[in-house]
Amino acid sequence: MTKRIFITGIGTGVGKTVVSACVTEALQADYWKPVQAGTEEGTDTQTIQSLISNKLTVCHKEAYCLEMPASPHLAARAEGITIDAGLIARLADNLQPEQRSLVIEGAGGLLVPLNDTVFTADLIRTLNAGVIIVAQNYLGSINHSLLTARELQRTGVRVIGWIFGGERNSNEDDIVRWSGFPKIGRIPQTATLSPDFVRQQAQLLSAPLNTLLNDH
Repeated sequence: MTKRIFITGIGTGVGKTVVSACVTEALQADYWKPVQAGTEEGTDTQTIQSLISNKLTVCHKEAYCLEMPASPHLAARAEGITIDAGLIARLADNLQPEQRSLVIEGAGGLLVPLNDTVFTADLIRTLNAGVIIVAQNYLGSINHSLLTARELQRTGVRVIGWIFGGERNSNEDDIVRWSGFPKIGRIPQTATLSPDFVRQQAQLLSAPLNTLLNDH
């Protein structure tokens, strides 16, 4: 069973944190966002902490918490530091629960640079994590989704499946068919993001998620 799950998106602002909350709740996993870029509106870790209901989940401290809302390599450069992917991998080994999964939320998409030479896709391979891809329907989302799928196929990263967000669109079925990656589920839009909403969506995701994780 896959014990380390990396949540990536087809772009920025597609709902990775909401999906991370629902997957974390569904699995009663631990949560970790290694690199937070942008803190003015709070951190994703704080958001997850406010949405989780189960008593087992631990939300771990970021390896890098950067003020600037920008690509991690730029935000780190502004603070005079360099993000070390090796350090993140070592921390992941220390944080990994023995009996439960660790949900790791990325920053942006696969080709977001962490430093001058390492991209998010490289970090995923270093972490030996299975990937859940978060997609949302918008003009251009098919292209972004399939580019993400092609990069994962090219690099040989294990893909658990897709979780879609926002309004339902037939594009989802096409993306699943063209990519060859299964659909885990979808999380609808909500006017009120709350622990109750996350718990309800987690219950819907639980069965397909556990089936696919056991296949990996």
